[in-house]
Amino acid sequence: MTQLRIPEVARLLGVSDDTVRRWIDQGRLPARREAGARLHVEGADVAAFLVTRRRDPDGADGVQSSARNRLEGIVTDVQREGLVAVVEVQAGPFRVVSMMTREAADDLALEPGVLATAVVKATNVIVERSPAREAD
Repeated sequence: MTQLRIPEVARLLGVSDDTVRRWIDQGRLPARREAGARLHVEGADVAAFLVTRRRDPDGADGVQSSARNRLEGIVTDVQREGLVAVVEVQAGPFRVVSMMTREAADDLALEPGVLATAVVKATNVIVERSPAREAD
């Protein structure tokens, strides 16, 4: 079973280490400590936490959409040329680039520094498994 340290869980969830520790202290995210070892969270527990959190009505932003891949971030670049605009959004560690009409970018008033959500709906998504790492 995959065991994750708190910084790894925080990176995966896009939150701070302190937030993960607070969730553990509140009993929202189970964690274990082996004798004399660091605190860790089972990968399956992180997955279950995410499913529960996704279904939490208090966490909903009120937007209804068939797209489930929503990456909140900040616009880092907008290039307008002719009828087209290329918009870059930094969403946590991910850089998302969108090509849209210039009119759409103008209507949304997209400029560097604006908060935005990249919504991804794709017919093909490639999932790669991370290499296994040795337990501490």
